[in-house]
Amino acid sequence: MEVAEVSCKICGKNQEPERDFYISKELSVCVDCIRKKFDKALPFIEEAHRKVRDEFRLPVKPPKTKGGIKCTYCVNECILGEGERGFCGIRKNEKGRFVDYGGATLNYYYDNLPTNCVADWVCPGGTGCGYPRYAYSKGAEYGYKNLSVFYGACSFNCLFCQNWHFRDHVIHPHIVTADELANAVDERTSCICYFGGDPTPQMDHAIKASRLALKKAEGRILRICWETNGSMNPNVLKTIAQLSLDTGGCVKFDLKAWSEEVNIALCGVTNKRTLENFKILAEMGKGRKTPLLAVASTLLVPGYVDKSEVSQIAKFIASLDPEIPYSLLAFYPQFYMYDLPTTSWTQAKECQQAALEAGVKNVRIGNVHLLR
Repeated sequence: MEVAEVSCKICGKNQEPERDFYISKELSVCVDCIRKKFDKALPFIEEAHRKVRDEFRLPVKPPKTKGGIKCTYCVNECILGEGERGFCGIRKNEKGRFVDYGGATLNYYYDNLPTNCVADWVCPGGTGCGYPRYAYSKGAEYGYKNLSVFYGACSFNCLFCQNWHFRDHVIHPHIVTADELANAVDERTSCICYFGGDPTPQMDHAIKASRLALKKAEGRILRICWETNGSMNPNVLKTIAQLSLDTGGCVKFDLKAWSEEVNIALCGVTNKRTLENFKILAEMGKGRKTPLLAVASTLLVPGYVDKSEVSQIAKFIASLDPEIPYSLLAFYPQFYMYDLPTTSWTQAKECQQAALEAGVKNVRIGNVHLLR
């Protein structure tokens, strides 16, 4: 991929591909200025996110309307005035009460196991760990399938979003009730994985569907798993983590950055709640070593999520439990960061080494087919 000439609008630095130093054209500021000169970088960051939000007719920032009603589903804690929608785009204040779709906006489909789930290298479906209590076989569960549930909303606004089309759900919702989703589970379904977008804004639906499905599958294996940015209300986290603990499932957190400034630049939202919640998840997971409950991943965005970010994330993970699996995912140019290259082998190996040196024992490079 040919990389365009882009300079940071604050410090004037040019891209240096030879050392994996890149600047997104849409963001227009470098990672060094984001970390060290955040006040100057913030207007550029806000403009980049405003363009995304306007394109999909979503609130530019979490509403904080005086006298409105407060939503506590996620870290954004929107306060909605009459007729306003939340940052996620699906929760609305109508006559002083929250309304949504009377179901959830989502798509679901089946993936034959083993699948390309981020956690497949450590989960029962991909490895057979936890057999016979949590897995149908001693190895990968060939012949079984995963019910993949893609929720059409999110509490973040990632400029590099790999599944950016979820935003179309807000404009053209595809409503599925909890009963319909639970009934999609058949005798060859051994796990359900909720992702998106992110399940966070529609967690009540996912929890209800999970409980209905587990009742239907009583007496056999049905793991409940999650892929999330981790920004949900801590009490909700405890509920979904318990569902996974009880069933042999896992909760995979996408730890997008360590620096709050970098997280805001890339995702439009703070990562403080995510890190706090990951501590809770790690603590809950200490009671079940096989299979492990908590799994972490980080997308290696060239120029922004570098060795420094990964090292700090890994130190944090290791301080909680060095056994927590950590997957470093190769980046593919997408959405508003279309002009960045794919992750290089050099960056991936440097980040893996940094994570290992930080004390995490199990670090994997994922999406290796994308590495250049």
